[in-house]
Amino acid sequence: MRLTGRQFRARPSRAITLLGMSGVGKTRLASRLRRQHWFHYSGDYRIGTRYLGEPILDNIKRQLMTVPFVRDLLRSDSIYVENNISIDNLAPLSTFLGKLGDPERGGLDLVEFKRRQRLHEQAEVAAMLDVPQFIERAQAIYGYRHFVNDAGGSLCELSDPRVMEVLAEHTLVIYISASEADRQALVERAVAGPKPMFYRESFLDERLAQYMGERQLEYVALVDPDDFVRWVFPRLFEARVPRYEQIAKRYGYTLQAAQLANVESADDFVDLVADLLDRS
Repeated sequence: MRLTGRQFRARPSRAITLLGMSGVGKTRLASRLRRQHWFHYSGDYRIGTRYLGEPILDNIKRQLMTVPFVRDLLRSDSIYVENNISIDNLAPLSTFLGKLGDPERGGLDLVEFKRRQRLHEQAEVAAMLDVPQFIERAQAIYGYRHFVNDAGGSLCELSDPRVMEVLAEHTLVIYISASEADRQALVERAVAGPKPMFYRESFLDERLAQYMGERQLEYVALVDPDDFVRWVFPRLFEARVPRYEQIAKRYGYTLQAAQLANVESADDFVDLVADLLDRS
């Protein structure tokens, strides 16, 4: 979607897709807009509730079944398990995605890890292709005039070309670019608290081989899951930046993360985007 600043301001209903690495401020901005009558569509929430809800619960139940006391209660239907995922708490999705490596340290073997990665990619594609219907539902059912799609940090890794075509047709695509200081802060955060990530399979294969060579490891089962995430995150970040820049160049626009610091309201955001469109 290509607009001038005046056209954007004049639209009775605005639809935005926010792109960028996890931690760059997409969800914080979308949550602020949500409090001011924008419909907040979280791609990760949709993935966790609609497309990976069953696999997430199955994974939790497998863990619970290793505890005899809980296993007996589950088998007798005395208790049940629910997925309490929310926009502000996506831990069940992260837990399902998991980390690669030593099972004694909570890691997954390579076959299972890749299986979950493929499921996540399929789910993310489906969640993004759902955006047009949710724009319509947000207006027709819930009465929201404006819509913000809070896309996951792995969107640039998706191989299905339909995703960006659909998003660009129905929303204004805005990439939030991290400064060098922002990038350093995100890397430090990942090192301090390594979290499950999605990787393109070719990237994973290449970097895993490099990591195991550097660590002189013969088997994936010897990989320290947290150490691998700490090691690979800066390399993943650097690989994703040009992908996002290419998407923004072809389909949308780029905002610097620092520009969001002064956004206190939906009106501030509209002004910021309108100025961006006019400069572009």
